[in-house]
Amino acid sequence: MVTAKIIDISGNVKGDIELPSVFDEVYRPDLIKRAVLAAQGNRYQPYGPKMYAGMETSAASWGSGRGVAQIPRIVNGSRAARVPQAVGGRRAHPPKPEADRTEKVNKKERRMAIRSAIAATADAEIVKARGHRFDAQLPLVAADELENIEKTKDVVSFLQNAGVYDDVLRAKDGRNIRAGKGKLRGRRFKNKKSILIVATCDSPLMRSARNLAGVDVVSVDVLNAELLAPGTHAGRLTLWTESAISSLGGLFE
Repeated sequence: MVTAKIIDISGNVKGDIELPSVFDEVYRPDLIKRAVLAAQGNRYQPYGPKMYAGMETSAASWGSGRGVAQIPRIVNGSRAARVPQAVGGRRAHPPKPEADRTEKVNKKERRMAIRSAIAATADAEIVKARGHRFDAQLPLVAADELENIEKTKDVVSFLQNAGVYDDVLRAKDGRNIRAGKGKLRGRRFKNKKSILIVATCDSPLMRSARNLAGVDVVSVDVLNAELLAPGTHAGRLTLWTESAISSLGGLFE
């Protein structure tokens, strides 16, 4: 029987809890990567030009005998249009909005990927390899009173007592401006991922901790591979509540 320490909101050890068998799952980074890429691809927003982009023009060829190329040129001018090989013409092979970018993963593989990602959160070497900073024993399990915290400053105090607040500061200091045109399109900053807090229901904690840099708070029944392994890299620093651990046994089987 494998157990973990339960800490209260002051950071003191409250007792032990038996870990479900999901924490004994074999580490499968290949399945985790497949599941994460499928989740990202399935929410991909179609993009591309309209069907007749670059074709709605008055351009017509001048014909032969003018000493110039016989390509369409706009009326009352000499600028080329419509053909992709000319400056100012349409694109030859633009992105196709009708393209199917979804990926399918078998149900058993997807569930095994989630179980494997959960087990990786208890491996200190894998978690440190992701770059997380912490001074605590994994897996990190908190008492259920954590879910009733309503103020962000109290959440910060708990994370400091638990020895994981340095990772929040790492995510806060790691915010950088994106290179390229993406910074003009609503994604100016690149943000790092920090602690994942797994609770049981829609509790005050989900509102009090959501403003911390890189911190995500989710219910245990909506866990997926992307939350547990951002960027396909497993071993995210994860904080479980006592009830979340207890209800984890019957999920993802």
